[in-house]
Amino acid sequence: MPYDTSDDVLTTSPPTASALSSRARLTLLVLCTAQFVVTLDFSILNVALPVLGDDLGMGRSDLQWAVTAFALPSGGLLLLSGRLADRYGRRRLFLLGLAVFTVASVLVTLAWDPASFLAGRALQGVGAALIVPTGMALLTTTFPEGPQRERALGISGTLLSLGYTTGMVLGGVLTDGLGWRSTMGLLAAAGAAVLSVAPGALPPEDAGARAGARRPVDLPGALTVTGGLFALVYGLSTAAENGFGRADVIVALVAAAALLGAFAVVESRVADPLVPLPMLRRPTVAWGNLGGLATVSTMTALIFLLTLYLQEELGLSAFRTGLLFGVQGLFAAFAGLTASRVIGRLGAHRALVAGLLLQTVSTAPLLWLGTGPAAAWWALAAASAGVVGNLWAVVAYGVTATAGLPPAAQGLATGLVTSAQQLGTTVGIPLLSAAASAWGTRTAFGVDAVVVGVAAAMVAAGLRVSPSGGTPSGGV
Repeated sequence: MPYDTSDDVLTTSPPTASALSSRARLTLLVLCTAQFVVTLDFSILNVALPVLGDDLGMGRSDLQWAVTAFALPSGGLLLLSGRLADRYGRRRLFLLGLAVFTVASVLVTLAWDPASFLAGRALQGVGAALIVPTGMALLTTTFPEGPQRERALGISGTLLSLGYTTGMVLGGVLTDGLGWRSTMGLLAAAGAAVLSVAPGALPPEDAGARAGARRPVDLPGALTVTGGLFALVYGLSTAAENGFGRADVIVALVAAAALLGAFAVVESRVADPLVPLPMLRRPTVAWGNLGGLATVSTMTALIFLLTLYLQEELGLSAFRTGLLFGVQGLFAAFAGLTASRVIGRLGAHRALVAGLLLQTVSTAPLLWLGTGPAAAWWALAAASAGVVGNLWAVVAYGVTATAGLPPAAQGLATGLVTSAQQLGTTVGIPLLSAAASAWGTRTAFGVDAVVVGVAAAMVAAGLRVSPSGGTPSGGV
């Protein structure tokens, strides 16, 4: 039966000690390693694309599909996967996702033509869509609200950030030394290793998951939201490569708006909706995910624009640019490991706003970034400080958007959280690239700062965060 999402019946768990048992550490290791491997897949192949294209006979225009074939299912199925995990078991779907991802990685490693390669990439995306929300839901249901969950999410956020940076480095090293297939072979080996340990490390399925399997799935809601997200991800990812003027981009974005609008209508009328609308009206869910969407989209776009600026306007080599972002990765690791302390001191709501504000004040000076000898160091300083704010915000919004919800809703809650992350990585680059093309890269930096600053103000108002503390009555 539908769960009640009203604030007066959902309570938080009492504070618990932050120390983790050995079993809890093993569970956390498995969940974070799986997330790390998926994040590697987002970046490890990027450097290898030209070599891959030559080997498989794929033209430059076709190489976009190496990314898009993965992005479509990994973004479009997140929300549905999270909700199905609530119905049929998080552990079961997580293990299924690991198996699908591992088999798909073997297929991509052995790909003999473009069709087999793209099929494998799409199947990898399906596996990722099963792993990411179910893994986070397992984390939030295994570790109770308070210091334990904050610490676990901080470690998870750190590894997610390092996964992207590590993938860029490993992609270049492996492709130069062993060929592009070794990048996918590494993912297959890592997936198999995690899959061999996971059954013994994960907690058993709860009775609620077994009971949920007897409830029918909201098929109209599933079809409209999945179709809408597929269309949105396709439109935005294609726009990132070719601009917003293409007919297929316009059609995809219009279809996304229509399908997501239809989804809202469907969910307001069915007895047992895929996404109960009262949950979306909870301040912590709505404003937490808005903060997450803002911080992920603006930081992703900032890194993309800085990469172009450092190489095209400052003349840095790809190797030196990679080293600079390697330093930024160290700051990201520091931020992820300290996020739980920041949340413990400020509270999740104020930590989210503080992270967004730090990202804002770090990005704003890039509006005056020059082209002299010191420009690269100024860019590094701004990006490093900004990523600290970004990681604090990412962990804090995960805590905020999942707090106060019963275990039966955690798959849906984490599906929303991961969908906001995926949408953020998709929407930021094309929008800020369009701003850079129209007004120049430095003006786009300013737009980036304004967007995240406005988001900070909106989240603070929505959650009624004040310097003296306090949270909304409808919060957690």
